[in-house]
Amino acid sequence: MAGACCGTRRKLRAPHIIAQVAVWQGREVYAFTREEDTQAQAFARSLGCCWAGASTEQPPVQLDAVLIFAPVGALVPAALKLVRKGGRVVCAGIHMSDIPSFAYADLWEERQILSVANLTREDGTSFFEVAAQSGLRTVTETFPLEEANVALDRLRSGARTGAAVLIPPRGDIATDAHG
Repeated sequence: MAGACCGTRRKLRAPHIIAQVAVWQGREVYAFTREEDTQAQAFARSLGCCWAGASTEQPPVQLDAVLIFAPVGALVPAALKLVRKGGRVVCAGIHMSDIPSFAYADLWEERQILSVANLTREDGTSFFEVAAQSGLRTVTETFPLEEANVALDRLRSGARTGAAVLIPPRGDIATDAHG
C-alpha cells in the first residue's frame, strides 16, 4: 500500500509522527516538502519514508492516499493527480487557503477529497496505544513562553524540523487537577 504525507511548508511537524506510525504499520510512505528543502527530505527518509521530494515532483508510484498538512489549497489539485483510481486526498490542517478550480477529470474515477476536523477522546486514547507499541519518537524544540513569537517566526520561516513546545514559567503550572 502506497501512502503519502504531504508536509509542504510545515517541515514535517505532525507528519513526522504520522509517517512513523504508517511505516510501523508496514505502509510505504512518500514525503513531500518545499522545493529544495533537502534537510526536511533527509529527515523524512530518517523516519523510514521510502521516498522524499519536493511537492512539485512526481513520486515513483501512484499513491493510495495523500495527506496534506500544509495550509496551501493549491496542493489539493496537484495531489489528485498523484492518487490512483479510488484514491483519497485528505486535508489534515486546521485551515487552508482556497482550493483553486481543477478539471473534473482529475476527480474522475472515484477519487475523493476529505477533510479532518476533529478527533474524539477515543481517537486520542487509541493513538497513545499505537504510539507506545510503535516506538514513536518525536522531535521537538522547547521555547520559554515569553519567546512564543520567536517560535512562531521559526515555524513560519521553515527554520525548524519537528514540533515547537512552549514552556510556561514554573509559577504558572497548576499543581493539582483543580488549578
